[in-house]
Amino acid sequence: MFKTLKEKLRQLKEKIDVSEAKEKISALISGELVISEGKVDEILDELELALIESDVALEVVSEIREKMKQRLVGKRKKISESLYQMVENELKLSLIEILERNYYDFESEIERRLKEKRPLNIIFVGVNGTGKTTTIAKIAKMLMNKYKVIIVAADTFRAGAIEQLEEHGRRLGVKVIKHKQGSDPAAVIFDAIKHAESKGIDIILADTAGRMHTKKNLLDQLEKVKRVTKPDFIIFVDESIAGNDAVERSKMFRETIGIDGTILTKIDADAKGGTAISICYTTQKPILYLGTGQKYDDLIKFDAKWLVERIFS
Repeated sequence: MFKTLKEKLRQLKEKIDVSEAKEKISALISGELVISEGKVDEILDELELALIESDVALEVVSEIREKMKQRLVGKRKKISESLYQMVENELKLSLIEILERNYYDFESEIERRLKEKRPLNIIFVGVNGTGKTTTIAKIAKMLMNKYKVIIVAADTFRAGAIEQLEEHGRRLGVKVIKHKQGSDPAAVIFDAIKHAESKGIDIILADTAGRMHTKKNLLDQLEKVKRVTKPDFIIFVDESIAGNDAVERSKMFRETIGIDGTILTKIDADAKGGTAISICYTTQKPILYLGTGQKYDDLIKFDAKWLVERIFS
């Protein structure tokens, strides 16, 4: 995982160590060095390229660069201190800061909101093929230990989407609310809400279509779903390996209907690690969970420090 950035950072460390060895000779008398703006710019030029090649969006890289420059230029360091280690520590802090912005614990928030209303209507959005349907099943598995949950097959256009959710429901023992293929998705979710109200269901998990080749129809449809069903959460699902494509899609969904958080799938196959950082920055909403495989339990709560340590380990 995250091989690209690791390799770039290793190369950067080698360059810094060579340069630093020369500077230490001139600082033997004073016992310390002042980190110059020129030296910081030189390091950040290399670091900027490494981050971009690791799928970190340009606007994110620009913020990281500016913050690191503010923290490093003019800073004094002892000869015994490693300049690379100082750079790495500042980079870790910058990444964690971005990843933890606006973070909330999804399960705690569900518990809090259920005290105010029920059922909670949770809508999942994202393009087809990114693991959205399987992710819904994973969330259902996680929540059904504590709550009464139903799944809603509101992706009524993709061939096999309803059957796929029904199979997950059968395996998990969770009821799936559906209409026939081609039905109005908003109507399916609306009926599910009425069913949940009558049966004492706590949480509704609704799948939606993700047909990028008919983007206008898709977005019009989702706007109607939001207007008619008034979701309590809108969760965006995409692949961590999709890189900047995932970032652009997250922007599209955020600008069209708004999102409350993201779940990234296939983190186990991610060789770069930049997608989570970029999505957190561009959406100003947190990553909630990471998908680590195809099994129902292959879902971990997002931890910024864990992700950053995986990048650097």
